Amino acid sequence: MSFHAAAPATTIVRLLDTEGRFVETDENAEFAAIATALPDETLLAMHRQMVLTRRFDHAAGNLQRTGQLGLWAPSHGQEAAQVGSAFALRPQDHLFPSYREHAVVLQRGVEPMEIISLFRGQAHGNWDPDARGNTHVYTLVIGAQTLHATGYAIGQALDGVVGTGDPDVDECSIVYFGDGATSQGDVNEAYVFAASHKAPVVFFLQNNHWAISVPVSVQSPTPLVDRPRGFGIPSVKVDGNDVLASYAVSAVATEHARSGQGPAFIEAETYRIGAHTSSDDPTRYRGDDELAGWVARDPITRSEAYLRSRGATDAQFAEFEAEGEQIAADIRTKTSALQAPPMDAMFDNVYREQHPRIDEQRAWLHDYESAQDAGATA
Repeated sequence: MSFHAAAPATTIVRLLDTEGRFVETDENAEFAAIATALPDETLLAMHRQMVLTRRFDHAAGNLQRTGQLGLWAPSHGQEAAQVGSAFALRPQDHLFPSYREHAVVLQRGVEPMEIISLFRGQAHGNWDPDARGNTHVYTLVIGAQTLHATGYAIGQALDGVVGTGDPDVDECSIVYFGDGATSQGDVNEAYVFAASHKAPVVFFLQNNHWAISVPVSVQSPTPLVDRPRGFGIPSVKVDGNDVLASYAVSAVATEHARSGQGPAFIEAETYRIGAHTSSDDPTRYRGDDELAGWVARDPITRSEAYLRSRGATDAQFAEFEAEGEQIAADIRTKTSALQAPPMDAMFDNVYREQHPRIDEQRAWLHDYESAQDAGATA
């Protein structure tokens, strides 16, 4: 199936079953062909990124609980959806994350401490998209990044880097958001503009079943995969705990966008194993049985089983685990050594280029601080 012929909402693309066995059917044959073309080194690289992201995620959560971070948004359980989609992208593609896409941004070159210092409150953006694989900064305003991505994608089309047929030139944008964000006006406005302008943007919805404490069944009595079709955007639902399916579906969607056929929509059905953020207590609104059912569908366990069936060894998996432990140790050390940034750092990177209004504000702050210091010593 392609993005030209959308499947019913009951259809979900899955290539690995919960035991990690590769399953090819008539319905998923197109995507299965894409996945089976992946070399073993790519499959191992995807698994490695999932393992490293989870270890980083857990270490960051521990830092928050010990008072080193002001907030943390965990990604445990959503690694396959993120990693599969990230590996389907080309270097020239642009990414617009929300605030839980740790696997995606790490894969594209964002440094772990750039994420950490953001959640520590030391910076309000913290990386240059040009220097980090066209990865735009985290957006905590729910759903706003869908408009950012759509506007950027319209610009990509106007710049003539869409539909040329040259894989080194053609590009698209991809935007990540959650099921709760689908109720936001910004998201629905993004659908309108993307469809009307045939913007080369892929909407990647991670349906983790809970918008903080509100279940998706309350958020939308209509299947989420059906909603963008009403705007004229083709859509596919994928098993978000299956890294191969996420990769294959994302490869088709991004090529659809890059080739000038307009936007595409992916609903990756997954589950947020942890809390919405460190400020949340999920035990107040969901049951142990539900959680256990999704823990049993763990994306890393599924990927490991598949790789073992292809000959991956204990030594390879142990290497990934050791690398993850090193990342955890590194961020623990570096976080405790962080110093407060200078006050005028708030003016850095507000605009891409120097802006006179920002210069005026910086100068005013310097004058104010100087006056305060003079008064204190008088």
